[in-house]
Amino acid sequence: MKEHCPGSREIRQPWPEEIRCRKCGAALEIWSDETETLCKECGALHARPLGPSCAEWCASARECLGADVVDKIKKSAKR
Repeated sequence: MKEHCPGSREIRQPWPEEIRCRKCGAALEIWSDETETLCKECGALHARPLGPSCAEWCASARECLGADVVDKIKKSAKR
């Protein structure tokens, strides 16, 4: 792996966020690198777009972040 740029830290070290289910009000955990999560109480799908990412344009993204992460981000960006 290459030395990482500072902008990739948010992708390489995701953090959990708590949101509320819009359907039943249950507390949900979604990680900063996830685009969707299911409510464990009612099964509702909650989606959110990821912001622009260096994985989409940087020539070194595959070496820096890993191919699986880059593919996941590019797939969610197409939605």
